[in-house]
Amino acid sequence: MKRLIFIFIFFVNVFSLNAQELICNVRVNSNQIQTSDRKVFQTMQTEIYEFINNKNWTSTKIDNEEKIECTIMINISNKISNDEYEGTLQIQSTRPVYGTSYKSTLFNYIDNDFKFKYLEYQSLEFSNAIHLSNLTSVIAFYVNIILGMDFATFSEEGGNEYFNIAQKIVNNAQNTPEKGWKAFESDKNRYWLANDLMESRYSTFHAVMYKYHRLGLDNLAENPEDARFEITEAIESLKSIYRENSSAFILKLFFDAKVDEIINIYSGAFPNEKARIYKTLNEIDPSHSTKYEKIIKQENQIGR
Repeated sequence: MKRLIFIFIFFVNVFSLNAQELICNVRVNSNQIQTSDRKVFQTMQTEIYEFINNKNWTSTKIDNEEKIECTIMINISNKISNDEYEGTLQIQSTRPVYGTSYKSTLFNYIDNDFKFKYLEYQSLEFSNAIHLSNLTSVIAFYVNIILGMDFATFSEEGGNEYFNIAQKIVNNAQNTPEKGWKAFESDKNRYWLANDLMESRYSTFHAVMYKYHRLGLDNLAENPEDARFEITEAIESLKSIYRENSSAFILKLFFDAKVDEIINIYSGAFPNEKARIYKTLNEIDPSHSTKYEKIIKQENQIGR
């Protein structure tokens, strides 16, 4: 009987381990807080880690080797009260590139509007239906952005299910006092991130994510010329978004994550390819124009 119970528990645990979608490294930095007892911050880090990594965020079965790798860094700058903090949240997620050891950054962003309440050992609760706490809502919002960005690279509009959830989280938080959820507070915050990802005028972005990664990066090792062509076509497709709104939030996020990667991809390209992509990049991503000058100066590092 004991053996049967052990086998049952074993298979339940294996199923649970296979069900979670993320391998997320969580760090809580409290160096700016003057205190002699940092145990609460270690507990906070552990509980947020477990909240992210032990929860089933999708109905999709994902094997261990397919889990999405990400990092969430919480930098606490102020302790407002015994249970209230504020600081910044840095989120980064990556995707492996087929046939290489290279991991491509999909999302890299710092959220400067992060205020939350936390009591040590109090259960972290989240609901898609209502806003329960700013801590769990913000974390869940970015988990769904991470999932959406990853799924979008494997099928066109594959991330829309998770972007929709992220937008619902934004809608649920419209009556909260914390910043980051409302359109009028900034033109680059959680509201606009979710809005841009579901905005029909920017629907090209989803096709770009698929074409750039699945048809481009994943083939770069075996067919570099064809792969670069697909990547060039994908980047040029972003012109439609730029001409619709040159300050669109998703353009900034895309190029902030991809600028160094793009430079490496084209550093080994033919002169005509370099000229074509350089012209496009300087038009739609002028903030990184100085960096793009490196395209002709470096050897290709991706696909080796």
